[in-house]
Amino acid sequence: MFNVTALLKRLVIGRALRSEELGETLLPKRLALPIFASDPLSSVAYATQEILLVLTLGGLAYLHFTPWIATAVVALMTVVVLSYRQVVHAYPSGGGSYEVASTNLGPSAGLVVASALLVDYVMTVAVSVASGVDNIISAFPALAEYRVLMALLFVGLLTAMNLRGVRESGRAFAAPTYLFVAGVLIMCATGLLRYLLGDPPVAATAAYGIAPVPADANLVGLALLLLVLRAFSSGCTALTGVEAISNGVPAFRKPKSSNAAATMAAMGIIAVTMFVGVTTLAIVAKVHIAADACQLTGLPDCEDYTQRTVIAQLAAAVFGGEHSVGFYYIQAATALVLILAANTAFNGFPLLASILAHYRYLPRQLHNRGDRLAFSNGILALAVVAGLLLWAYKANVTSLIHLYILGVFTSFTLSQTGMVLHWNRELRAERDPAVRRRHQTARVINATGAVVTCLVLIIVLITKFTQGAWLAVLAAVVLWVMMRAIRRHYDATSAELAVTDPRSELAPPSRVLGIVLVSTLHKPTLRALAYARALRPDRLEALTVAVDRDGATALQRQWDDYRIDVPLKVLDSPYREITSSVLAYVRSVRRESPRDVVAVFIPEYVVGHWWENLLHNQSALWLKSRLLFTPGVMVTSVPWQLSSSAHADHPAPRAPGAVRRGEPLPRQKS
Repeated sequence: MFNVTALLKRLVIGRALRSEELGETLLPKRLALPIFASDPLSSVAYATQEILLVLTLGGLAYLHFTPWIATAVVALMTVVVLSYRQVVHAYPSGGGSYEVASTNLGPSAGLVVASALLVDYVMTVAVSVASGVDNIISAFPALAEYRVLMALLFVGLLTAMNLRGVRESGRAFAAPTYLFVAGVLIMCATGLLRYLLGDPPVAATAAYGIAPVPADANLVGLALLLLVLRAFSSGCTALTGVEAISNGVPAFRKPKSSNAAATMAAMGIIAVTMFVGVTTLAIVAKVHIAADACQLTGLPDCEDYTQRTVIAQLAAAVFGGEHSVGFYYIQAATALVLILAANTAFNGFPLLASILAHYRYLPRQLHNRGDRLAFSNGILALAVVAGLLLWAYKANVTSLIHLYILGVFTSFTLSQTGMVLHWNRELRAERDPAVRRRHQTARVINATGAVVTCLVLIIVLITKFTQGAWLAVLAAVVLWVMMRAIRRHYDATSAELAVTDPRSELAPPSRVLGIVLVSTLHKPTLRALAYARALRPDRLEALTVAVDRDGATALQRQWDDYRIDVPLKVLDSPYREITSSVLAYVRSVRRESPRDVVAVFIPEYVVGHWWENLLHNQSALWLKSRLLFTPGVMVTSVPWQLSSSAHADHPAPRAPGAVRRGEPLPRQKS
């Protein structure tokens, strides 16, 4: 039979893959770079802008701090990349910061890292997509009113692509990432060459002044330091996603660690080069941008003025205006890569959630692979939460950015501290002088990373906490508490279900008492009676509730006329309530014979259309759900297939977990 749902699923996701095909989805370095590094590579599109936005709160006077802040960001990125190369080699299993912290600092510290990273992955999707939409609006301002709708549509598209599997999403995302990198490098090279030749590009906003926000005008001393630190913390968005490669080592081709380390090095070099180029060009072109367009002086009408992003202004200045081919190329590539940068989170979040689920800190469903061997449940969970965040914040980058990067530096700090302890342990056991020197060098790198990222974490907390970062902290704390509670639940369940005395627990019950629930004497009732008798319980009876006294009398008469040799017990129900009456009777039977098992048989209809379920089985479903909570009671559904079920458009049945085991689809009858 033709199955529309299955067809749509196959069109969106593709054919199901066998488990044995997992090796074919492993990534070469050229695909791993755009998949795992698209976030830090694309962040150059807004990292410089975030620095300028903070500095211009004090007007134009403080823009001379830009190169110093950019230098600090570059130094920090270099330290972090070198530090995470050590993580890749030392912990190649894919746990990344979570595994490092858990192994060396304990499970609680590991959960702090995990909760911070999960929150930050959600923020990566929200900020990347919102920033990509911003760049589309920079090219086409008329689309501003559709900002939220576009953002949600892009999240849906990313979700569909990632459900198709890591390798396919990598192929789709590789070209835009490389086109963006090439475009930005060409733009920077062209602009700086023009500067050296005496024809520097000039941004359209260079003619506008910037009025300082009153609270940030004429800053001195501590206030000025806080402004600079705040600009630095905003520029640190360039480091988001750096740890994703360390989480994704298992997705690389062999040798996994070496390939992952090489990819991380390439990412660091490219990201630093682009960030330095864009920042230098922004200074040369005198790009002016403010948090509020009305801060720009010289505008005829600031209320209706849509500010273009820094990278859009640079493209227009370098390539000859807002209608040049180069301008539209940069805008298209930037918008696309920013949206695709969320793919870093779509790979990192499901993988980390799967590891946490394996250790029973998250629901076990997050550990399962879908049809395309991707962690589908984690992908869907990320899409839903990020979509809600975009909707709540109206896809506004400025509002979302304050919730960002806190989790990144929490994980940086704890993982690098954990790595120092790791090298200390290795040095105690190692006697080879050459190996000891390598370990000591690695320890120095990780110790430097721990100190620097800890300082940045403190700066981020101080400068961003009251501006919205407290929400990210709260979310991480709630997630940490929730994961601890989930683990306690799983541990308690395992302890409760553990076999302690096999012989006593395998002992059969004294007797089995069978009860067939009857509402009407029809074919499903007779099938349930026949099935119950075939199981040969020690005692069998039929049970009905007299909601309508005349109906119950008629049922008893019909029962006698058919000479059914199973006794029919009629329960009185003056308030016309079925479930309570049945439960009270079953519990009374249990009290009389606590060592016996009561088997309740419930006739049910099998229907072919969803709307038919609304018309049947509602009482049975509610009754079953209540009986399941009664100790010593077994509930058995006896199905009766209505004619509509024979023509239902259902896929052929598959055993639970068949896709994960790689079993082929069963053939369906034509």
